[in-house]
Amino acid sequence: MSHPTITPIHDGELAAVTALLAASSLPTAGLADRGVDLQVARVDGRIVGCVALETYADGALLRSLAVAPEWRGRGLGVRLTDTALERAHAAGHPGVFLLTETAEAFFVARGFRTVARDEVPAGVRGSIEFREACPASATAMARALP
Repeated sequence: MSHPTITPIHDGELAAVTALLAASSLPTAGLADRGVDLQVARVDGRIVGCVALETYADGALLRSLAVAPEWRGRGLGVRLTDTALERAHAAGHPGVFLLTETAEAFFVARGFRTVARDEVPAGVRGSIEFREACPASATAMARALP
């Protein structure tokens, strides 16, 4: 089996990403919006993982991190997260925020900490993830970037 490569999404691949997110019970609202930096992991032309970064004037939102079941436990989620964090850092964002219902321990291991929603910058809180897509019970998390 080939090693996954991570690159920006190509035209015509959004349906495959949407299917992967739906299979992972993750929201897809706003994913195709302008300003969403969507990266995908491919093996032999097949999408096996994804992560998105939404940028706002006051911070970045990491969202839509998913890995196909057969690729879980092999470090691909870590590689996708690192890719998003590197891209946020390169864009000059001081911090990255996210919402999660199931992966708090994964993100803590990646340097994120749990925060109150009102600690998340207003622009990020205005995202569709915060406003509509994720339930109020989702845990807000933050990570400062160097």
